[in-house]
Amino acid sequence: MRKLKKTDRDIFELLEMKVREFNTPAFITDDPIAIPHRYTDKRDREIAGFLAATIAWGQRPTIVRNGHRLMELLHDAPYEFIMSTGTRELKSLKTFVHRTFNSDDLIVFIQGFRRIYNEHATLEDAFYKHHSTGNILDTISSFRMEFLGKALQERTAKHVSDPGKGSSAKRINMFLRWMIRRDKTGVDFGIWQQFSPSELMCPLDVHVGNVARSLQLLERKIDDRKAVEELTANLRLLDPKDPVKYDFALFGLGIFEGWKSITT
Repeated sequence: MRKLKKTDRDIFELLEMKVREFNTPAFITDDPIAIPHRYTDKRDREIAGFLAATIAWGQRPTIVRNGHRLMELLHDAPYEFIMSTGTRELKSLKTFVHRTFNSDDLIVFIQGFRRIYNEHATLEDAFYKHHSTGNILDTISSFRMEFLGKALQERTAKHVSDPGKGSSAKRINMFLRWMIRRDKTGVDFGIWQQFSPSELMCPLDVHVGNVARSLQLLERKIDDRKAVEELTANLRLLDPKDPVKYDFALFGLGIFEGWKSITT
């Protein structure tokens, strides 16, 4: 594993410039983070964010469109809908599908949210209960078991990634970035105060991985948990307090500027 050197000023300056370019309110509209930005209530944002991150694979316009449609199916009041809707009303969700995530999966998620909020004031409290090791990836694995409950062995379980089995858990790490990162730009929410942004792990998908490898921030060829740990370790050398802000730069360079890996 290549360890980034603090003397790599060209990489640092490029990434800092691209963070400033992409970490702006203009980023919100066409990104899945637009879905939780519909709300001001913390619990609504948690639910909308978790669901939006869950369906965040495929074409971004389709993700955003289906995310907004999903909120409309939840009567644009996700927390109230989840906590008060009976079995009969859940039938209204039968029309929802995003790729392999369908209404059956959505109902399992609703049941998981209901259990969580019956036991915890917020989703943050439920996550933090599982944060005993201080490692966000371990926290995800432990929380996943509580959230899925009896559905742990069912088809729905594949929609909640498990870093304990080597997954990069890109979508949950993205959700956690939304909830935990805090700055003055207004993109990420920073509403989870029990966690520090320094603990976050970089969301890793093919675009971020390609750019990271082209910049020699990442040597591992597989986008898995070990790659997330390697990449984040190097990003922490650039900014120990807020390493995952560079997700904006890496993702933006890949999606908007078409950077490719030097290995392809």
